[in-house]
Amino acid sequence: MSSPPTSPSPAKWFKALRRTRLGEPCLKTYPLECVDLLKRSRVAFQAGRTLKEGFRLAQLEAVVQMLEEHECGFVDALGRDLHKPKFETVVSELILVKNEALHANNNLKKWMQPQYVERNLSTTLDECLMVSEPLGVVFIMGNWCSPVQTCLVPLVGAIAAGNCAIISPSEYTAHTAELLHRLIPFYLDNECFHVILAGANDLPEVVELRFDHVFFTGNRKEGSRIARAAACTLTPVTLILGGKNPCYVDQHCDIAITAQRIAWARFHNAGQSLAAPDYILCHTDIQAQLVQALKCYLIEFYGSDPRESRSYGRMVNLEIFNRTRDMLWRSGKVAVGGQVIEAEKYIAPTILTEVVESDPIMQQDVFGPVVPVLTVNNMDEAIVFINKQEKPLCVYAFSKNNEVISRLMSETSSGSFCSNDSVLQSLMVALPFGGVGASGMGSYHGRYSFDTFSHRKSCLLRGTRFECVTYLRYPPYEDRNLSLMSWACTLSQRSQGWCQIL
Repeated sequence: MSSPPTSPSPAKWFKALRRTRLGEPCLKTYPLECVDLLKRSRVAFQAGRTLKEGFRLAQLEAVVQMLEEHECGFVDALGRDLHKPKFETVVSELILVKNEALHANNNLKKWMQPQYVERNLSTTLDECLMVSEPLGVVFIMGNWCSPVQTCLVPLVGAIAAGNCAIISPSEYTAHTAELLHRLIPFYLDNECFHVILAGANDLPEVVELRFDHVFFTGNRKEGSRIARAAACTLTPVTLILGGKNPCYVDQHCDIAITAQRIAWARFHNAGQSLAAPDYILCHTDIQAQLVQALKCYLIEFYGSDPRESRSYGRMVNLEIFNRTRDMLWRSGKVAVGGQVIEAEKYIAPTILTEVVESDPIMQQDVFGPVVPVLTVNNMDEAIVFINKQEKPLCVYAFSKNNEVISRLMSETSSGSFCSNDSVLQSLMVALPFGGVGASGMGSYHGRYSFDTFSHRKSCLLRGTRFECVTYLRYPPYEDRNLSLMSWACTLSQRSQGWCQIL
């Protein structure tokens, strides 16, 4: 009797979770399961399972139902993973996803309709339109900073566009990943939507299995590896990457409101955010006032000892904790906070002053509750400083002067811009959110998520009439025919501003 074939080396692949019933432990299985899930998804997609509007609407409604029925479960999971307060979980994770799903549900019919485009002289009697068709099976990789929304907001777009999807939550937030893995099979179609668990080092090999689109949220280093792996199979990618998000504070601003909004954005989720202000560039004259105002609001938000506050989180793991602590200790001077407790993965809300551009905290992305405050003499210096760096995901500006806001918006380049507030532009369903240059490529939210996961197919529908005109394009080429076509092009250019006659 022949021996059974040997299993593939787990080290070469990733560790996947076997589907389980609620309440049972998640069991790791051999990586061949991912290949099987991909095959099942392709079969379902090719059978047209996801194409009908009714199917998509039902899946979107199921996402909302899952979040509503298991709100306590998500609050508990994120509490275990990030010490995340219930308020932050509900507002910045669950409500955000529900808003996206409800918005897609309400607008899906309009999004799915063909879009007609302008016709020219040669297509006057034809139909010129674009049809949005789904890409196929997409791979969505979430991030540990916001593990629910970075998995499910892109999923909403993929569902609305008619795709099948495989989701990989971050291994850093294991309780949330396990919860998504257990719940999604009970709410979404089991042939079209699947959840796996892959380590960060294994994700490029999963990408090489050849999906129809890859959506990744995370840091630049991992994003580069994902992009390289996807390039091997010519798979299109959307990359939402972190970066050094600058925040300029003008001397003509409301210091109190500015400090309150920056403190909320920077220290929300213990500073673990892709969109939060990464460093502050403030006018020299107001640095002391700003730091004092930030300190006052930190006390108002979290009390005199944030460690005891039920509104303040913790670092996701010791690796992120150690990286943030080391940057803190090797950069500038601690003006506020600075306390760390390794056993609790706790870093107090910290404000640094006397920071220079060469300090470690200005050389790396900060995913923690630390904000350096640098000074500039005027707005021109701030613009030069921002433009010396890689293009960030977000730029923030606080000022009462509209000219200052206008210049910061037009003379810097970033994935998004927000004046006199922070982060909100990254949460709105009506605005696309994404990076540019080193902060990523592509965007999502609302209609833009639908477009990201769709192929806009150009369609020209014409008959066989008027061959008496189109015959001019055929060989043998005659000077008379060229003259007639040039004349017709001139007419088209005069009437429409552009020329095409074939």
